[in-house]
Amino acid sequence: MPRHPNKPRKLVADGRVYLWSLRHSHRALDSGRSADCRETLTLHPQPPGNGGPLRIVFAQHPGRYVPGGFPLGSGDVGFVGGGSLNLHEPGAVRALLDAALARGWQPGERGVVEVDGWPLLEAAVAAGSRAGDSA
Repeated sequence: MPRHPNKPRKLVADGRVYLWSLRHSHRALDSGRSADCRETLTLHPQPPGNGGPLRIVFAQHPGRYVPGGFPLGSGDVGFVGGGSLNLHEPGAVRALLDAALARGWQPGERGVVEVDGWPLLEAAVAAGSRAGDSA
């Protein structure tokens, strides 16, 4: 039976449990049309009350892509002609979590922490290529 797309997924990293989810959104224009695609990856430290969520936001910018699906896959984010990740893959989520932790995010922080995902994506892709070089 397939997983329900709106149900948070579980990730265990360094002995800590997180629930994570991914949402695609747009900014509504006055005309009613939508613009500016965004992918927001949210990680919730567990158990509840054990720190606030981390929101990693990938907003559409020149030279970067945040598609809403066809012809590219849902959850794909990346640099045109450069590195990319599929945010539906647990390994990609773990790489972004590791990058956020390396840049100072603390899972026990209270309140919602929202960060720009693009610098984290650069770090995650670079870490993945270094890991591949040593294999």
